[in-house]
Amino acid sequence: MAEFPEKPITLIVPWAAGGGTDAVARILASGLEKELGVSVNVVNKPGGGSVIGHSEMLTTNPDGYTLGFGTAELSTFYWAGQSEIKATDFNPIALVNFDSGAFHVSTSSDWTDVAAALEEIKTQPAGTFKVSGTGTGAAYHLAFAGFLKANGVDPLAVTLVPSQGAAPGFQELAAGGIDVVLSSLPEGMAMMQAEKSKPLAVFSEERIAAFPDVPTAEEATGKPFAGGTWRGVVGPQGLDPEVAKTLEDAVVKVGNSEEFVAFMNEKGFGLRVLGSEAFGEFLAEQHVQVGSIMNDLGIAQRKE
Repeated sequence: MAEFPEKPITLIVPWAAGGGTDAVARILASGLEKELGVSVNVVNKPGGGSVIGHSEMLTTNPDGYTLGFGTAELSTFYWAGQSEIKATDFNPIALVNFDSGAFHVSTSSDWTDVAAALEEIKTQPAGTFKVSGTGTGAAYHLAFAGFLKANGVDPLAVTLVPSQGAAPGFQELAAGGIDVVLSSLPEGMAMMQAEKSKPLAVFSEERIAAFPDVPTAEEATGKPFAGGTWRGVVGPQGLDPEVAKTLEDAVVKVGNSEEFVAFMNEKGFGLRVLGSEAFGEFLAEQHVQVGSIMNDLGIAQRKE
């Protein structure tokens, strides 16, 4: 067998050029070129809420020369009835990013901590409080619903006002139209600096280095919980084990490299590097967790 790799590698990105996923994929591809000694070409395949690109990652020739940059959405397709694809169908190479969701409120909010907010959400009639900053069934919506559930609050107790990302949500928060924005901490940076919003907790196991004053979910409530969006390199089933190992080692090395870490920190992306085995376990957990939360929210098309 010829030494792998001996020709350029394609990295499928299931979202359009110019977004966060594209930016992380391109810095990763640049590092992989140095590690593997061949070109790594990012090819954007957006469409169908990323179903198109993710589907191609599974059906490509399993020779290691076409890989995918998988995102959190692939955990939802099966449950949403969009596709037969399950998170566990992919060959996990390595995870490089996890962006934790957070609980943002207006600086004029009476809530000074998450425990007080949860207590009020629990005791007031359903629909009293409105949240925004994300779309229905998107990663941060599911993370927030999971956080409520972990703390004994019905995820349907709040009303989601869907938005195309965090920015419109924060505008609505400043205008007083909603009570909570569901987004990562970096996405709230401008509003925090303008003293228009304050994060009460972040859904991560450890505090985020760039936001050392924001307590974790467990610190804020006593119950551990982590949820958010993520990105990692995946491939089709049937990859030669030696090829898969070469790719895993390269992605993990780049993920831990000074250049990649500096980029992620500067842009506010959460760094979480997991090798193949741990990433596979993570995908299996995501499949179960996402299915459970989507069923609780009444947005799942499948029950299991």
